[in-house]
Amino acid sequence: MTTQEIADRLVEICRSGDFEKAYHELFADDAVSIEPEAMGGFEKETKGLDNMFKKAEQFGQMVEAIHSVEVSDATVAGNSFVTKLAMDATMKGRGRSTMTELCVYKVKDGKIISEEFFM
Repeated sequence: MTTQEIADRLVEICRSGDFEKAYHELFADDAVSIEPEAMGGFEKETKGLDNMFKKAEQFGQMVEAIHSVEVSDATVAGNSFVTKLAMDATMKGRGRSTMTELCVYKVKDGKIISEEFFM
């Protein structure tokens, strides 16, 4: 798959809310996930798909309810692309808020090798 095809597929899957499916289908086993800073019990950098699944599970345990998810179309440049993610969620013990971030992805050999989030 081309970078554009991967970007379009990621957007499609994320809009359906099945983020785990995106990891299974589109990410390399040795992918890296980078947060803006170590926060919410997460390390700044998570290495490997297995650890990324654990991080996603931890995040899911922190969420009381997701009210909406909006994912922009991807903008592709070479082997990278970016989307904007807005999630309206109620977090356990923290109340309801909208989190907005830019999500930057790098692709190599037909798989996403890194994701980095900017808030």
